[in-house]
Amino acid sequence: MAAMATCTQAFAGLRLKASAKASPAKLSAKTTLGGKPVARAVVMSRSTRAHRLTVRAADDEAAPAQESASESASTDEDDSPAPRARGRGRGRGRGRGRGRDDGDGLEESVVQVQRVTKVTKGGSNMSFRATVVVGDGKGKVGVGCSKAKEVQVAVTKAAADARKCMIEVPLAKGQSFPHRVTVKGNGGAVVMLRPAGPGTGVIAGGSCRTVLELAGYKNCFAKQLGSSSPLNNARAVVKGLGEMRTYKQVAKERDMTVEELFAA
Repeated sequence: MAAMATCTQAFAGLRLKASAKASPAKLSAKTTLGGKPVARAVVMSRSTRAHRLTVRAADDEAAPAQESASESASTDEDDSPAPRARGRGRGRGRGRGRGRDDGDGLEESVVQVQRVTKVTKGGSNMSFRATVVVGDGKGKVGVGCSKAKEVQVAVTKAAADARKCMIEVPLAKGQSFPHRVTVKGNGGAVVMLRPAGPGTGVIAGGSCRTVLELAGYKNCFAKQLGSSSPLNNARAVVKGLGEMRTYKQVAKERDMTVEELFAA
């Protein structure tokens, strides 16, 4: 039997009229104010609510499985070898970096790249100055410096300048210095060079270490006593290495043998 229940209640001029049918699917409520309808709300039955909660719970359980599948796929993609990034050199040098070989057996190392500005009548001209050390690791080394509008061009020009200024340096027994030397370079640069025994390694810092390693020295000491300019210190080291002489060279210059040299 389809039953219909009607109830009416008034609160300070507000009249609420609700009607409920026997069907358990929906429950409708009507609100009237002064005989005019104000709002309408539809309330779902308990069975409909339970069904929606069940569907929501199933969706929540399926979400972690999808996330784990996507993570595994991304992990497989990350395992694939990525393209190798291009190096930017050593220290502040942003050129071709350390150990670049152009096929002539010489290695290049960018010691410093600085931005310089030249003030002219028409304004300021900005350029880059690169300092490059070139050596073969067998007794030849050179230092070059050049400026250009771009960093790569400055490094290329500095490397070409270093190849023109290469000198031969003496390598004593144990790939060390034949004797001690303290040399004074330009701009207040003072460098002390001392030989060392086998197994010591190259104990030096800054541009001095770069010059000694590219020259082929394995056991030596070097200390910067004056200016901290990489260019001045590198040139001072090359100047000091050029002043060194082996026993055979000294004996040849004096027209003597090594035995006569030591006996004198």
